[in-house]
Amino acid sequence: MGSHEAVKLLLDTNIFLWSLLEPSRLSERVAAAIEDPLNELWLSPIVIWEVLMLAERGRLALEPDAQTWLRRALQAVPFREAAMNYEVAFQSRSLDLEHRDPADRFLAATALVYDLTLVTADERLLRSRRITSLGNA
Repeated sequence: MGSHEAVKLLLDTNIFLWSLLEPSRLSERVAAAIEDPLNELWLSPIVIWEVLMLAERGRLALEPDAQTWLRRALQAVPFREAAMNYEVAFQSRSLDLEHRDPADRFLAATALVYDLTLVTADERLLRSRRITSLGNA
């Protein structure tokens, strides 16, 4: 295999959770991209917030509790933090997205502002022409 360029990957909430809890749900291409040591893995605080919300609503059980599990995951995997900032907020309202989910808008805007590749299984996010994405297919 030849050498390739490193890619900066922003994981959405499902991809983040699947990569740690259910790796069999990842496509071969996505799993290989996440496992590639040349690639950078990025995470938005929005993903942490969404995981905590899912746990609070009983839609996700993390042991011993969601906060502890998340803190351990963040220590175990070298994620870079794609911090929320003013520009992410501005871009979140100008993206060509079909749906109004604020979390998805923030993730897409984060990918745009930080020049990251959004890794997602969400077809509506994959259809945006303004962001670079890697679909879980």
